[in-house]
Amino acid sequence: MKRPNSLQRCSIDSPLGPLLLAASDDGLAGVWFADQQHRPAEDEVAAWHENIGHPLLQQAALQLSAYFRSAPSQPFSLLLDIAAGTAFQQAVWRALLDIPAGQTRSYAQVAHAVGRPTAVRAVGAAIGRNPLSIVVPCHRVLGSAGALTGYAGGLGRKTALLSLEGAGINAVSKPHH
Repeated sequence: MKRPNSLQRCSIDSPLGPLLLAASDDGLAGVWFADQQHRPAEDEVAAWHENIGHPLLQQAALQLSAYFRSAPSQPFSLLLDIAAGTAFQQAVWRALLDIPAGQTRSYAQVAHAVGRPTAVRAVGAAIGRNPLSIVVPCHRVLGSAGALTGYAGGLGRKTALLSLEGAGINAVSKPHH
C-alpha cells in the first residue's frame, strides 16, 4: 500500500482489543486491530505523528465508541481516505460501504457489485487488505453459503461484530432494491 509518511495516528481501546487509527490530510486512512493481518509495519507506524487531539481521529474514536456501545444502525459519517489502495481495491471498499449494518453479502455478490462477477478471489484479496476495519464493513462479507470465512482481524472478532449488528451469520442477505 502506498500510504503517505505524513499520517497522524492515535490508539484507542475497544471491546475487541486496541485499535490504531490513522488520518491523512484527506480523511481517515486506517483503523487496524493490534494483531491484524496487513497492518502497517511498526517502523512505518512509528514514523507517523502521534496526535490524539487530531479532530478527525477524535471524531473517529467517538463514532467507534458509539458503535460498540449500542446496536449500530447508523453508518459512520467520517471523511475517508482510501487512496492507498489500487483502483480495484478502492472500488471493492466503496462497495462494502453499501452493505447496511445487520446485513451480509457474499464475496460473489460484492464481485457483481463492482462489475467483475468472475473476480471473486480478487475481491476477497481486496477485502482482506481493507485498511479501515469496522468503518468500511468488510466483516459483513461471508462465504457463498453463509460460511464465516476470512477476516484480517480474526474470525472471533468478525463473529463479535456481526453479532453486535444483529446479522445472521449462516445466511447471506439479499440486497434490497
